[in-house]
Amino acid sequence: MRCTIRSAAALLTGGILLLTPLAASAQQPGGDQKPPEQAQGEQKPDDQKAAEQAKAEQAEAAKAISDYKEAAEKLPGSAGAPECVWTGRRIASLLWRDDIDTARRYIDLYDRFGCSAEHLKLVFRCVIQQGPIDPKAADRLASRVHNCWIAPEEATTASSQTTIGPTTKTGTIPN
Repeated sequence: MRCTIRSAAALLTGGILLLTPLAASAQQPGGDQKPPEQAQGEQKPDDQKAAEQAKAEQAEAAKAISDYKEAAEKLPGSAGAPECVWTGRRIASLLWRDDIDTARRYIDLYDRFGCSAEHLKLVFRCVIQQGPIDPKAADRLASRVHNCWIAPEEATTASSQTTIGPTTKTGTIPN
C-alpha cells in the first residue's frame, strides 16, 4: 500500500508540474495572431513555390525522358538502352571525379545489364580529351558526359578543333 501512495503522489506532483506552464501560456494573449485573410496571403507564396518546384521537376523529368529517347534513336545496340545510358553516365562522371570504388560498383551493374564496354571507353576518352572542368560546375560535367555519350567521336573532334586555334603555348590544356 505504501508504494501505491508514493506512486500516486509522484504522478500527481508530476502532472501539476507539467500542467502549470501550459495553463500559464494559455492565459497570455497571442501578439502574433493575424486575421485569417493575412494568414492565407502568407501561405500563397508557399503554394506558388511548391507549384513552381513541381513544374521544374516535371520539366526535368521530361528532359531526362527526351535524353533517353535521343540516345535510343542515335546509338546502336545496348548503348542506347535507358539502363545503359543511366549507369554509363554515372560511371563516366565518377571516373572523372576520381571516385574509382563507386565507379567499379556501377561497372558491375553496367556489365550485368549487358551494356557495351567499348562505348563506355569511348565516352570516357571523349570526356578526358576535352580538358579540365571547373570542379564546382556539376552541370558542365553532366552536359559534357551527355554529349559524349550521344556522339563520342563528334564531341572529341569538335573540342579538339576549338582548342587548336586559340592556344599559343605548347603543352597546355585549355579550359
